[in-house]
Amino acid sequence: MKKVLNITIAIAILALMAWGYASAAHHSEHSSSKELDPKEIIFSHLGDAYGWEVPFSHTARIPLPIIVIGEDGLNVFMSSKIANGEAYNGYKIATEGDYKDKVVQVVGGQEIRPWDFSITKNAAGIMIAALIVIMLAMSVRNWYKNNGMKAPRGGTALLELVVEFVYTDTIRPIMGKDAPKYGPYLLTAFFFILTMNLLGLIVIFPGGANLTGNLAVTMVMALCTFAITNFTGTKHYWKEILWPDVPMALKCPVPMMPLIEFLGIFTKPLALMVRLFANMLGGHMVVIVLILLTFIFTNMYGAGVGAATSVVSVSLALFMLLLDTLISFIQAYVFTLLSTIFISMAHVHEEEAELKENN
Repeated sequence: MKKVLNITIAIAILALMAWGYASAAHHSEHSSSKELDPKEIIFSHLGDAYGWEVPFSHTARIPLPIIVIGEDGLNVFMSSKIANGEAYNGYKIATEGDYKDKVVQVVGGQEIRPWDFSITKNAAGIMIAALIVIMLAMSVRNWYKNNGMKAPRGGTALLELVVEFVYTDTIRPIMGKDAPKYGPYLLTAFFFILTMNLLGLIVIFPGGANLTGNLAVTMVMALCTFAITNFTGTKHYWKEILWPDVPMALKCPVPMMPLIEFLGIFTKPLALMVRLFANMLGGHMVVIVLILLTFIFTNMYGAGVGAATSVVSVSLALFMLLLDTLISFIQAYVFTLLSTIFISMAHVHEEEAELKENN
């Protein structure tokens, strides 16, 4: 009975996610009198926004702070002031042009882009994800603080199991004696990416922000690994890059191998950034496209065909959401694994370098 209940709850959660995508697509379809534009719907759903969608409403939004520095100095107000095409103190959200969907200031009849430090949906989503990770870490800490070495239970036990898997079975075998030093960053990166991935699958508050499907977010994560790798690398790491142990013909007079090794410094974080971004964005896009099939077939062949298509499209969307949940774990783990390998490669110690040279 308990197993059946768990399966029912899981299906209900996935159905709620699919409903959210369908609701977003339905809202986008009816938000204007123009013909259905799948491309616009997809990118409007995956993009950033100055408000957070409210369940069961196509117009209501949870307002977020707008912080801009324009021609008249600093302005701080809530996004509800400029919602639905309204203007406030000369500021509004552009509906077309280069600054479409961005806050602009109207000066002399022209729209100019102010310095924008607003708390958008993505920025708020990152803060929520960070807060969740902190709460998860504190829950484990508080358990051992209050109960000593007694085995944890429930959610705390699950968290400890994940930490044990990532740190003991992945980070420590690769990093060796450096594992305690870099383990905190790597574990934080894993749980932070995992939390952002899972929140992105939930289309209602506090989820719905396409965080890891945003190239800027994955770029910052990759830059963190890049900075740790290169600013803490040993002299032997830099020697292998600038003067690798290869035949002299490959180093002089044309520094072919040093150039290749130097370029490798930048291709590694690039791979981290693009891998996470592409996998998470692709999963979201597939779900939205599957949901949109209902509206596309309805416009083309009528309500009857659209209703029949909805059964198939929602079923496939549920499957993709389940698959995306698995991918969320995999991509967080892959990012952590590759970061561990890259940092480990930058910490070749003297005895290891001598052993390599002797071999």
